[in-house]
Amino acid sequence: MTTQFMFRRPATLGAAALTLMLLAGCHNDSNGGGTTGAGSSTAPAATPAASGDHTQLAFVTNNPSDYWTICRKGTEAAAKDLKNVDVQFIMPSDGSAATQTQDVNDLLAKGVKGIAISPVDPTNETPFLNTVASKTNLITSDSDAAKSNRLCYIGTDNHAAGVMAGGLINKALPQGGKIMLFVGKADAQNAKDRISGIQDALKGTKVQIVAVRTDDTDHTAAKKNAADALVSTPDLAAEVGIWSYNGPAIYNAVKEAGKSGKIKIICFDTDPGTPEGIQDGTIDATVVQDPYTFGYKSVQLLAALAKGDKSGIPANKLMIIPNEAITKDNLADFLAKQKKKLGG
Repeated sequence: MTTQFMFRRPATLGAAALTLMLLAGCHNDSNGGGTTGAGSSTAPAATPAASGDHTQLAFVTNNPSDYWTICRKGTEAAAKDLKNVDVQFIMPSDGSAATQTQDVNDLLAKGVKGIAISPVDPTNETPFLNTVASKTNLITSDSDAAKSNRLCYIGTDNHAAGVMAGGLINKALPQGGKIMLFVGKADAQNAKDRISGIQDALKGTKVQIVAVRTDDTDHTAAKKNAADALVSTPDLAAEVGIWSYNGPAIYNAVKEAGKSGKIKIICFDTDPGTPEGIQDGTIDATVVQDPYTFGYKSVQLLAALAKGDKSGIPANKLMIIPNEAITKDNLADFLAKQKKKLGG
């Protein structure tokens, strides 16, 4: 089993190493699967020759975020358990559909037998995804492209996750108030669904969404958006991060503005900075997904599909992985379980 890890990481993504060690159980991957450092190219490096009759698979994310580190651990665990699988884990450097398309084309040229992908722009990428699906087994993970010919979606019910986040917003703001939402790309299906879920949960309340601001997966822009909102809307009551890195961006912006405790923060997942924010009370809550299981089950299903076994595909082509709300009350228990799962 080999796992290729292509992480073309911009310099702005230097996250807190201590938190990442806690969340992702960072250790040397010496359990039979190696990782390969990324070069400057946005395309995946060549795959070394597999030892024996190994099945070549790939997982392609929608942006370079620490969130995906946990998902990668899941793909590695599945590859190790299956023993005859090689997995390339690709993070498009700029989070663009163009780079993602190039990465997938490179994988197809190498003859991979299956690809799991989190589409950047599912609407506009659907024709391309249909072409991919005609050449190899294609599933979506984390974010769906339901109108494409993908065989299955594995991940969160993002509308339900949005509803959960909306409930946390209502709890944080029982008297209502103005809130602003922050996300990388509003066109991504998971973003659309989460925002829709939040809107549904806030119907009939006094909470008002005044804007949705995007950062095009630029982490520096994400923090600037959060900081600018505090100035442009002085009566803002809460900032809500839709993608995993938005939580830490908001947390840092609020802290630097001296408004910890004055601005409510609700976000998604546990990128470095989010657990610290929950622990010190700056972040009220986060809706946590299970990217480890996304990665594990994606590789597991693709390996079966490569053998012609479609029995693992649900009738509705949706494999929904539950999420949960994390607050200061259950943070320690969650982190302990996460660390154990990841082998930390």
